[in-house]
Amino acid sequence: MKVLNLKLTVYENVKNNPEAAEILKDLGFVDIVKPGMLNTAGRFMTIPKGAAMKKISLDTIKKTFIEKGYEVIE
Repeated sequence: MKVLNLKLTVYENVKNNPEAAEILKDLGFVDIVKPGMLNTAGRFMTIPKGAAMKKISLDTIKKTFIEKGYEVIE
């Protein structure tokens, strides 16, 4: 099963599930697909921190990933 762990960094989540980058981009994390962003900011940014910065509802993120077949770990 695909897992999204909210305690891990964006980089770690995308490394474990590459398709998560496209889902995050569709949710509003448009910078995540820019070259180098995943390897810089993504290495220290968690999804909850990024959601707060981008003013994206964490509930929406969790719901979307669950709908896509992910188990969300908080």
